[in-house]
Amino acid sequence: MDSVIRTNIDHIRSEDGQVQNKAYLFLMKETEKPVDWAYEAWDEIVEGLTHKDNHVRAITSQILAHLARSDPKGRMFKDFDKLLAVTKDERFVTARHCMQALWNVGMVNKKYQALYMDGLSRRFAECITEKNGKLIRYDILVSMRNVYNQVKDEAIRKKALALIASETDEKNRKKCATVWKK
Repeated sequence: MDSVIRTNIDHIRSEDGQVQNKAYLFLMKETEKPVDWAYEAWDEIVEGLTHKDNHVRAITSQILAHLARSDPKGRMFKDFDKLLAVTKDERFVTARHCMQALWNVGMVNKKYQALYMDGLSRRFAECITEKNGKLIRYDILVSMRNVYNQVKDEAIRKKALALIASETDEKNRKKCATVWKK
């Protein structure tokens, strides 16, 4: 890992919001494609998922989702539940940032797609009792649509439509259906 990457990873934990945001933007851009330093930073990024600062949790969850494309050894299988746990963060904005990044895992390959779909299907079922359950369900379906748009796998569409059909709140079911009418 070069010194620029190392510095930006260190800056994720900065108490200076501008420094932290600059590091976030840099690392998100870097991880839009496979990187050769993923495993050098992996454990440190995973540790950030439970950091005391919700900004660190949000940033590391998004970076870890992006690092899935740089994970030929399949470490995501061990850490996906930790990533998914951030979607239940006490700070809803942190949970939502994580949820909105998860599609990056689902588009990597078929194995990751199965891991992702299983995790989000479970999350869809359990979130209904949460304060923002309807919005979480909507975000899950948007995430699945993002993966579908990338990989065009009919199984994703069918699963999403089945989840929508299982929604008992008619108003929310109609809202969720709009994601798949495009």
